[in-house]
Amino acid sequence: MDILTVLKEDYQRFPDNQTYTIYAKDVYFKDPTSEFWGLERYKKTIAFIQTWFRNCRMDVHTIQQTDNQIRVDWTLSWNTPLPWQPRIVIPGWSELTLNAQGLIASHIDYWNCSRLDVLKQHFLLKTR
Repeated sequence: MDILTVLKEDYQRFPDNQTYTIYAKDVYFKDPTSEFWGLERYKKTIAFIQTWFRNCRMDVHTIQQTDNQIRVDWTLSWNTPLPWQPRIVIPGWSELTLNAQGLIASHIDYWNCSRLDVLKQHFLLKTR
């Protein structure tokens, strides 16, 4: 199994039908809104996204591996289920660390914007 191929395919259909077998059971996850350990909790986080985010899309810009480190640069976007259906856009990247078995032991997401910037997208009208 080529992990980069699996990751590319997973990101293309995110958050649907993710390949959880590439993650260690005790995977560490962190992003600007949460931090936890464990594959079961990770699955619940993805299920939450599937339930509450509409038209979710993860556009991958680059993905590269150096030894046991993988970096994925992406833009995540979705419509929030509010009456006005705001389109939320978060540019960012993920740093994944593989363990000795080649499984993802750590998944840390970084945003190129603040949590406040994301909150503002829910309520500010965009002008063009």
